[in-house]
Amino acid sequence: MIVDSLKGFERYTHLHSRFQKAFEYMTKTRLDELEPGEYQIMGKDIYCKIWEGEGKGLVIPKLEVHDSYIDIHILLQGEETIGVRDRSRCNGDDIPYDQVKDIAFLEEEPEYFLNMGPGTLVVLFPHDAHAPLIGVGKIKKAIFKILL
Repeated sequence: MIVDSLKGFERYTHLHSRFQKAFEYMTKTRLDELEPGEYQIMGKDIYCKIWEGEGKGLVIPKLEVHDSYIDIHILLQGEETIGVRDRSRCNGDDIPYDQVKDIAFLEEEPEYFLNMGPGTLVVLFPHDAHAPLIGVGKIKKAIFKILL
């Protein structure tokens, strides 16, 4: 996992062959002006989802994991907390996995929490189980999906 800012993400573009292309899109697009929906950058290799809505309150949602994509979350508006737990510390052998949506939900609780304000960027790798959208009030965020 990487926690930084949008501007600071440039330091990490060498870590994956598709990060540079995603960074170019992030910095050249007014993400806060995009309507909720999905935006193709390089087909299904790189795309961006804009999510906007009410936070899930202080109830901690189930941890989610992805096998095929790296997530890059950028908070655009509001305040959000993301719960995190190392996937190796979760029981995940018998959980149903949706390969089309690249997601599974785990029963464990997060081990720690990231408090995010606008401009915070978090890179979540497949080993990072995460519970997003914890918070009260309106949240708007961009989630970049980077195919491994």
